[in-house]
Order: sequence, then C-alpha cells, then structure tokens
Amino acid sequence: MSDAGAGTTARRAVKDASVWGAVALAVFVPLIGLQAVQDIRGELVLETRWPLLAALVAMVVGGSLLNTLLIAPWRERRARRVPVGGGAPARLAAAVARRFPPFAIGFVVVFPFLALWLTGFQGAVKWIDNFGIQILIYVMLGFGLNIVVGLAGLLDLGYVAFYAVGAYSYALLAKEFGFSFFTLLPLAGILAAFWGIMLGFPVLRLRGDYLAIVTLAFGEIIRLVLINWVPVTNGYAGIGGIPRPTFFGIPFNASSEGFAAVFGLPFSPIYRGMFLYYIILALALLTAFVTMRLRRLPIGRAWEALREDEIACRSLGIDTTTTKLTAFAIGAMFGGFAGSFFAARQGFISPESFTFMESATIVAIVVLGGMGSQIGVAIAAVAMIGGTELLRELDFLKEIFGREFDPTQYRMLLFGFGMVVIMIWKPRGLISTRSPSVFLKERKAVSGSLVKEGHG
Repeated sequence: MSDAGAGTTARRAVKDASVWGAVALAVFVPLIGLQAVQDIRGELVLETRWPLLAALVAMVVGGSLLNTLLIAPWRERRARRVPVGGGAPARLAAAVARRFPPFAIGFVVVFPFLALWLTGFQGAVKWIDNFGIQILIYVMLGFGLNIVVGLAGLLDLGYVAFYAVGAYSYALLAKEFGFSFFTLLPLAGILAAFWGIMLGFPVLRLRGDYLAIVTLAFGEIIRLVLINWVPVTNGYAGIGGIPRPTFFGIPFNASSEGFAAVFGLPFSPIYRGMFLYYIILALALLTAFVTMRLRRLPIGRAWEALREDEIACRSLGIDTTTTKLTAFAIGAMFGGFAGSFFAARQGFISPESFTFMESATIVAIVVLGGMGSQIGVAIAAVAMIGGTELLRELDFLKEIFGREFDPTQYRMLLFGFGMVVIMIWKPRGLISTRSPSVFLKERKAVSGSLVKEGHG
C-alpha cells in the first residue's frame, strides 16, 4: 500500500472510531455511566460509574480501529481471492462480514453476560428481556417488512397481521396439540406465508396509496377476526397458559428435572431468558442472511426492478404476479417466525398486542433505517425500541422533576421528535445508500484492458 493510501486509511479509521465512540458514549452514559440506587433512607440517588463507562467506550473505539485498519483490508484481500463460484462457507462469511461489523456482532453475542456482570441475576433478567429480546423481535420484523417495502417497493401498512397469525398459530397448536417450540416455529412461518399469498392476490393490480389502504384494511380484518371469533381465539380475553419453550425437552423450572437441576446450577429465570435471547438472535441473523442471498438471485433483482418501475419491469418480461406474491409470502413468513417467538416468550397473547400502532412502528423502523438496508433497519430498531424501553428505566427523573413525573408519558413525544429530525437530516433513512445486487467486475476489467491497448 502506498503512503497516500495508508494515510487515507488512517484518516478513515480515525473518523470511524470517532463516530462510533460518540455513539457509544451517548448510548452508555444513561445505561452504564449513571445508576439510580437507594441510599440508607430509601431515597433514590444518582451514582456515576465513569471508569466502567470509559472502558466500554475504549473497547468500542478499539474495535472500530481494529476493524478499519486490519479486518476490513483482510476481508477485501480474501474477497479478491474467493472465486465467483466459491464455497458456501466462504460466501457466507464474506456476506456477513461486509454488512455487520465484527465488533457489533461480538457485542450482541456477549450482551447477556455483560448484563449479568453489571446488574446481577435479577437485573440481567430485565435487561435481557426488555432490551435484548424485545429489540431483536423488532429487528426480525423489520427485516421481514424490508423485503416487501424496501426491496419490492410495496407499501404494506398491515404487516402486523402476519405477526398475529404467527403468534396465534403457535398458541393454538401448542395448547391443543402439544407440539414443541421447534416444530411450531416453521409451521407458524408457513401459515403466515400462506396468508401473505392470500393478501397478495387481491392487490396485484394496486400500487401506491391504494395498496397501502388495502393492506391497512387487511390488518384490521385480521384483528377483528381475532376479537370476534371467540370460540377459537377467546376474543379480548386472549389466550393464556401458552407452553414455554424448553431446552431440547428440558424445562426451565425449579423441579428436579429442570434445566438448573440437570446441569447442577442454582435455579434462576435468567437461563430461560438467555436461551430465548440466543434463539431470536440466530433467527434474526438467519433472516438477514436469507434476505442478502435472495437479493443476489433472480427473484431479488426482480423485486428491485419492480420497486424502480413496474411498467419497465413488465416490458422486460418479468412476471410481476409471481414477483409480488413471493415478496408478500417471504416477508410474511419472517413475520410469522417473530410472532410465534413472541407468543412463546410472553405465554399470553391478545388482540391488543397486534394493533395498527405495531404496523406503524415496524414501517417506521424500515423507513428510518433506510429502505432496502439491512444494517440500517437493525440500527433503527435498536434506537426506537431500545430508546422507548430505556425511558421506562429512568426512575431517577422522578427525583429531579417530582414524584408525579412519569417519563413513559413522553415516550411518543420524543419518538415523534426524533423521527422529524431524522427525516430532515436523512430523508432517505439512516443508511440511504444501497449496494447493487450484481457487480460486473470482470467485464469492467476487460473493458479497461482494451482501452489501454488502444482498442476502445
């Protein structure tokens, strides 16, 4: 590498590290640096943990520098050596590494252990459930809707319907037939995909606002069916007592056959939370990988062509009927996966969990993150869901503004203000640039060689 190239890389490394350090500082100050504890009089006081905060920010900055200076150049060299028809493991590693920074993946993997170290068993249960699992559920929902809205360009305002279908499918089949979690997970996705196809047929000729209205109506129809089909769905009362997932047949209870007793550990609810966390993490990563692979297949390129210009898409001989139906079906399938996981995690579901606000939140995640961008959707989900959940934990604000102050009342106000700021600053979303699905590297190389030889 020349001196100019090394200098450019160093400047980019410093710039990236500064950005990630600032983001980490903004996120970790309320999470790590400030802690509300009770003093001997039982009053809440605010304590600081600046050394721990500095260590975590330093880890993020160091990881960014390592990624830009060493890992990224190594990935580029490896990518140049991997042939077009290389093995699946090499392509998988390259695809994941290009889109997800290694230190980001490392952080989400060790998040339960970090929460356990910082807050103890009881605090870790709350952090893993409220932050880790809840955020990853919406990340997966965002990935699924990103196929329909971001790649195919079909505005779907009723995506929560597939979320509900997956949840109720899991609940009913688990209670009535006793199927296991890993059996019901694909079944719920298949049933949701079926309903995605059923929605796709009536809207084949619709575009734009008309499509949005019909999908919105579909979401409301599903919710009203859940409310009024009382013999099956139990109406507003919901379905309770949903069987919880087990560790491959070993339940997470306090019995002699429970997970803790089998492995000689003290009983704690954190084990079930960590198990569910890694399951939803694996599902989210699988969803991201499948989506990235589909983008490079003919169906993915057909989605992008449909998004850009449906008339031109038809003129090229692309079957728009099949293209739309596959987008609805695959997007709905991932929504069904998330819904089944939600039912298994909660143990209780009702129609109130699947209102239009859920659809609006998922659409906002896709739009704010950048339509078609996987990493943008993930960042938007962390900011929106994690930010709203964080406001529930800021009890020390009551000591500042009075006991009557409830920070949760201002969640939607701050949420709306943040959306306005993002739309003004980044009208196309946080990650507004999308890489093309196909690269013509060999053709460019041949053209360049011809020009050099004087044949251009």
